[in-house]
Amino acid sequence: MKQQRFLVTRFENRNGVISWRVDGRLGGVRLRKNFKTREEAATEKAALELRAEQLDAGLVSVMTCLTAEQVRDAEAAFRRLSGQPHSLTLCVDYTLANYRTPEREKALTEAVADYLAFKQHEHERGIISAVQVGSIKKELALLLGHYLGSTVAPLTPEKLTVFCERGQPSLKTYNNRRGILGTFFKFAFQKDWIARNPVERVPYHRIAHRRGSARTLSAAQAQELMTFVENHEGGQLVPFFSLCLFAGIRPCVRNGEITKLKPEDINLDTGVIHVEPEVSKVRMKRNVTIQPNLAAWLCAYPLERFPIVPPNLQHTRAAVAAKFDLTTDVMRHTFISMFVAKFRSMGEAALQAGNSESIIRKHYLDLKGKEEAEQFWGILPQRTSTAAEVTPFAGTPAPVETKPAEAEPAA
Repeated sequence: MKQQRFLVTRFENRNGVISWRVDGRLGGVRLRKNFKTREEAATEKAALELRAEQLDAGLVSVMTCLTAEQVRDAEAAFRRLSGQPHSLTLCVDYTLANYRTPEREKALTEAVADYLAFKQHEHERGIISAVQVGSIKKELALLLGHYLGSTVAPLTPEKLTVFCERGQPSLKTYNNRRGILGTFFKFAFQKDWIARNPVERVPYHRIAHRRGSARTLSAAQAQELMTFVENHEGGQLVPFFSLCLFAGIRPCVRNGEITKLKPEDINLDTGVIHVEPEVSKVRMKRNVTIQPNLAAWLCAYPLERFPIVPPNLQHTRAAVAAKFDLTTDVMRHTFISMFVAKFRSMGEAALQAGNSESIIRKHYLDLKGKEEAEQFWGILPQRTSTAAEVTPFAGTPAPVETKPAEAEPAA
């Protein structure tokens, strides 16, 4: 039989008045109350026993503005969090930050398609280059493959950090991946597909710049290169290599400046090459002075007959690059270093190359001596130009009178 916690007894006071006493212990504390009637004592006894049972069951009586249903929901949430380090408030904050209702959720495939269409439109307006569009497409295609079937909202900073770290990349590659994802999720945030940009919490690595001197060609190597190009396939590659080597035009045969440069941008009468913003890699106009030896090459191989980008350039250029071990920008690096060596002006070199003066100082200053620079700027074609082909601007040196080189026989 269950032992009673509280007892109701009849009690006679000193003045002879009869009272009814409730006596017992609640939570280790003894309680004793007197009432005038037995009914009042019985009511108090029932209330105290209920409180005792609540204490035994771990129940606490509190004042709250929650409804009974909300209290039960909160109790269920706390039971599910039992043994977890997370508080209910933390879980609610996370849900509010990341959960999107079904009508606001966006499939990752659809989000990527919309973003790529937006970036393609930016490219058509000349805001970003084709190379940037290609890099974005490649990285987001990998993101789609990694999280196939997902929506945008569940991609947390932890997941994106793992994605950026795939394959143990260099710090620069990691940061490049993070940058592409950052702009994509910024777009998603603006579209209200996510409540916050998760890439903001993806770590960014600061990189100590340790780049040394740029790799360049010597004057002798440049002479050997141009002699070969002049005698290779009838000299059809001469404008391409001479503009990259003696004017520093960026040489990428896919989307580089050289592929966008037009013959009308090259003015031999004024001695200036106009690199327009739509041609420039950095979207800023610059003017490059045509040096006398470059003028001689362009006179001997006029652009009316020898296009800047001849047919099958990618294949033929690759063959020459393999023969002379030409890296992507080695000709441009050579132009800048030789320009600084001859004219001793980092500011002018920066203007003509489309770089900052600090970059010129850091990577190109004192790479070449003045004597070697004179040899480089004295590299002239074997072929002679005629007045019928082109009239060079004043100051163009007379071409060397030599016997025209025979075209290299086809392999």
